[in-house]
Amino acid sequence: MTPPACSVAQAEVFEWQDGAGRAIEDTLAVEEPLEIRVNGTPVTVTMRTPGHDLELAAGFLFTEGILQSADEVAGLRAADFEILAKSNTVDVELRTQGFDAARLQRNFFAASSCGICGKATIESIRRRGLCAPNAQMRVRPEVLCGLPDAIRAQQAVFDCTGGLHAAALFDSEGNLLALREDIGRHNAVDKVIGWAMRAARMPLAESILMVSGRGGFEIAQKALAAGVPVLASVSAPSSLAVELARELGLTLIGFLRGRRYVVYAGASRCLPDV
Repeated sequence: MTPPACSVAQAEVFEWQDGAGRAIEDTLAVEEPLEIRVNGTPVTVTMRTPGHDLELAAGFLFTEGILQSADEVAGLRAADFEILAKSNTVDVELRTQGFDAARLQRNFFAASSCGICGKATIESIRRRGLCAPNAQMRVRPEVLCGLPDAIRAQQAVFDCTGGLHAAALFDSEGNLLALREDIGRHNAVDKVIGWAMRAARMPLAESILMVSGRGGFEIAQKALAAGVPVLASVSAPSSLAVELARELGLTLIGFLRGRRYVVYAGASRCLPDV
C-alpha cells in the first residue's frame, strides 16, 4: 500500500546500531495545522496529518455539536487549494446564518494528542445532547478479536512512519467500512465520522468504532455523538471515559489484542452470557 504523498515527508537521519553509525533516509508522518472556518469565521486550529481534511472538518463540527446533520452544510471546500500545492484551511458554509461564533469559537492551538485542549470552561468539555446508542446491537467475540488485524492491514502511513494513530468503522460482522489515519487519535475519529456524515450513514447505530492507542473521554464522547454502540481500543480507557460509557450505555472495550479484551461498560452487547 502506498501512503498519500501529502501525509509523509522524507528526512535524512543518523542511525546507530551495534556500534556503527550511518546516514539513512527516513519517512516521517506529516504534522501541520488545519484551520476550520464556519461562514468565514475561524472556529479552531488543530494539528493534523494532511489528508481527508474535508472529512475532518465535517466530523469535528458534528462531534462538537455545531452541526446536527449534513443537510446543514451548503458548501465545504479547502481554501486556496487552486493557488497552493495544498491547503491548511477548510471553509464550511452553513445554510443558516444563525451561527453564533462568539459562543462556539475555539481560537486555540490544539495539541495533536488532545482534542479538548483550550476549552474555556469545564461545562464546555462535555458535548450537550448526547443520547444512549442502539441497545439492540450485538457483536460476537470472534468478530471483535479480528478487528486489530483488519486495521493493521490497512495502515499505509503507519507502515512507512510508525508514527500515526488509526480509527476504523466496522459493521456488526466485522466488515471494514472506513479507516483513517492521523497524528492525533481524535482527528482520526473525526475523519471517519466525517466520512459517515458525508456518505449519509448517520447515525452509526449498527457500527463498531475501533481506535489505536487508548480510549479516552474525548473519543467516547465522539462515538456517542455519532450514535456508535461499541467502542474498542487496543489500550486502556480513562476513568472519565468509563464513567460516561456507563452512564449512557456505550459498550467500551479496552486491551483488544489477540484473543483477549476487557469490557468496561455495556458488556451485554459483546458477552452473550452477561
